[in-house]
Amino acid sequence: MSNSHSLILSAILFGGLTFWQKDACAQSKPVFEDGQAQIVDGFNDSSKWIREELWVETEFDSDGDGKLDRVHVAVVRQAQTETEGLKVPIVYGTSPYFSGTSGSPEYLWNVRQELGVESPSRSNQPHPPFGQTRPGISNDMVDIWVPRGFAVVHSESPGTGLSEGCPTVGGINESLAPKAVIDWLNGRAKGFTTVDGNKAVVAPWSSGKVGMMGTSFEGTLPLAAATTGVEGLEAIIPVAPNTSYWHYYRSNGLVRSPGGWLGEDIDFLYDFIHSRDSDRRDYCNSTVRDGEMAAGRDRKSGDYNDFWAGRDYINVVKNVKAAVLMAHAFNDWNVVPEHSIRIVDALRGQVPLQQYYHQGGHGGDPPLTMSNRWFTRYLYGIENGVENDPKAWIVREGAEREAPTPYADYPNPAAEPVTFYLKAGGVQTGGLTVDKTSGQENETLVDNVSFTGQILASAENTNHRLLYATDKLTSDLHLSGTAEISIRLASSKPAANLSVWLVSLPWVEGRRPQGGVITRGWADPQNYKSLTESEPLVPGQFYSMSFKLQPDDQVIPAGQKIGLMIMSSDREFTLWPAPGTELTVDLNATSIELPIVGGRAALK
Repeated sequence: MSNSHSLILSAILFGGLTFWQKDACAQSKPVFEDGQAQIVDGFNDSSKWIREELWVETEFDSDGDGKLDRVHVAVVRQAQTETEGLKVPIVYGTSPYFSGTSGSPEYLWNVRQELGVESPSRSNQPHPPFGQTRPGISNDMVDIWVPRGFAVVHSESPGTGLSEGCPTVGGINESLAPKAVIDWLNGRAKGFTTVDGNKAVVAPWSSGKVGMMGTSFEGTLPLAAATTGVEGLEAIIPVAPNTSYWHYYRSNGLVRSPGGWLGEDIDFLYDFIHSRDSDRRDYCNSTVRDGEMAAGRDRKSGDYNDFWAGRDYINVVKNVKAAVLMAHAFNDWNVVPEHSIRIVDALRGQVPLQQYYHQGGHGGDPPLTMSNRWFTRYLYGIENGVENDPKAWIVREGAEREAPTPYADYPNPAAEPVTFYLKAGGVQTGGLTVDKTSGQENETLVDNVSFTGQILASAENTNHRLLYATDKLTSDLHLSGTAEISIRLASSKPAANLSVWLVSLPWVEGRRPQGGVITRGWADPQNYKSLTESEPLVPGQFYSMSFKLQPDDQVIPAGQKIGLMIMSSDREFTLWPAPGTELTVDLNATSIELPIVGGRAALK
């Protein structure tokens, strides 16, 4: 007989009575029920956990001191891994944030500038004061996974905390550092008790099976490690991962800030995380921030180049072997949802895949049951059928994040592209219809970054945007996938911002999803031909371009209208040129394709 705590019990007959007692030789073992690892009493006493710190030697020397960099690692594992020879898999998290960050609005780039010119210089912020406040590195995930039979490992990214090296914000050393830790857990890399000593540390307690998870930058690094193809990394759960720093700081060639950090660029993030206190700081600053980043970031054109390609994980995604449970939010305007969708699309058929999406903002782990089933299947090898589960789980509007709705996949397989055309009247509100109108005159907007997108979408009449809306929906309409706009326009200047919002109207503050942003997109008209090469616009000349808005899955309720708003500068995201640039839109040659579940028939 056994119970959920895996106690070995013996029946003792005495005087016709039956007693149960614990076997004196009982050992604590992992327990699995309903396809999930369960909390085991023998693993649940934190006072008995074994905690270790060490430094793992990597295969790179990013700080130029002539020695291979070592990264700081902390381990928390069950006492039974020492006393009973228990081997366990590992849940691993790595981060540049564990020992503190720096940053203040005064050190962000000043976005008040004209377009197509070099940005005014930015002051470099002082480095973060070293902020380690506890033994080890982090207590994150420990209470969840150690009682369930997993060791938990943390490491600090190169150039942060007690890890040697330089931060590179997406450079190859940030992929190879977690690879080295996984190699150590598999006996292929060296670990030491100190950052500069020779006393070895090994991991005989490790089964060699590793799963990684984290959010934002900490969600990027599991994917970065997976792109090395390292053996032993069996599963990852990236939450809101930044899968391309060009897509994080640019959109279709346009210089764009991540939501909430207006004026941030890659060099600011370098300063923000560079918490290592060492004599190699000046070398790192001059080589990485003031060298490679200054030469490659290109805030003048925003074009995709070799610098950005080296920080785009889509270019090495073919090396991924780990099973991927991707998580993101459709209203994440910091790490926008395309970051996850592009990687999922690239990995289809290559590795086991599952997706979890919710309607909130940045971050948001999958429910523990999903993560547990994922790690139980791929780290412990328990055949729980997770690979046969629905491929997509989406939290519907108003639902709790722990209660997602299952779907066959994302985008919803029942979604079909429906093309909508513009009907004149955009200074007030023109039409957005599936029936094309010809012979219309062009319409013009005048850029003025003084007004937010919400103000413009709510305005009854303004020439600072063009707005086109459907009739009121007579039934709920489910959008699932990525909208794409095709636009023909002319600019009064050689460079202009182009911002597009898809909105639900009327806009009702605080009552979403009754009204507000559905999705957004941005583009540089100078990149109408190519994302790798800008071309100054000839004022008054028309150009055609197409680009995608951010992926979404949203049910627009009956009684609302779907509106397409075209504007120039977006106060929350783009650079802020002086007001006055005119964009003229050819209504006859502009349309937007929406992914509608049920297709055109759903509109009726």
